[in-house]
Amino acid sequence: MNSKPPVCAAPTPLALPAASNTYDYVQLSDAARDNTPLAEEVALAIVYNGLNQAVMLVSPTDLEDFAVGFSVGSGIVAGTEEIYDVKLSGSGSALYADLEISSRAFWNLKNQRRQLAGTSGCGLCGVEALEQALPELDVLPGAPLPPAHWLKDLRQRIDAFQPLGQHCGAVHAALFMDRDGQLLLGREDIGRHNALDKLIGALLRQRIETQGGLAIVTSRCSLELIQKVLRAGIQTLVSLSAPTGLALQWARKHNLNLIHLPKHSAPRVFSPAAE
Repeated sequence: MNSKPPVCAAPTPLALPAASNTYDYVQLSDAARDNTPLAEEVALAIVYNGLNQAVMLVSPTDLEDFAVGFSVGSGIVAGTEEIYDVKLSGSGSALYADLEISSRAFWNLKNQRRQLAGTSGCGLCGVEALEQALPELDVLPGAPLPPAHWLKDLRQRIDAFQPLGQHCGAVHAALFMDRDGQLLLGREDIGRHNALDKLIGALLRQRIETQGGLAIVTSRCSLELIQKVLRAGIQTLVSLSAPTGLALQWARKHNLNLIHLPKHSAPRVFSPAAE
């Protein structure tokens, strides 16, 4: 198996549906006909070394970024050096992402699946065991909080990175701000986890330095988003919606800066905890 760092080459073009399409509707009051754009979604099967792992409903954009970000953010691989190849296939609303990963990562994946065989679902976070929902993750070394002016008018400034959301709504966004306070890139998806996976994947594939920067999510901040950011090594997370209590506890436990940006008041720093 090739052990060199992955190079995620552009895949063969797919017959993907557009990220949005126009649909007709009628007014309830007078039955007048009109149309509006709606966000599209596709079913994407994630396959590792020929083993089917998951089927995700995603927006049909930046799928290579999603495949890489999902793999790292879910803890299936430790980093991009364990991903040797990514290939997309399929057409229409049924797509496949086939990833070739290292023997070590694949063995761990198969071993995890064997350990879970026959267990009952715990109902937490859509996984099959509490060990998956509440994994042991490394504590971050800690980083300074961003200057307050970096977040000034942030809600308005991120509009430029949400073309699909501005066009038809129904999607979440995840963005990255670099160490100079500049918005660098963003990704959108119908799923809030998917949008963050796409962002992480884009950062990794483009080898963008995350030190001193921060991730921004437009959705509510739950435990799963905290875990993805921790695995990616990003040290500050800004959420436009409030975090859950468990997300806050994990952010403090793992030394992650967690900031909530309310719509009509000043940013609230939940982690690190106030002295």
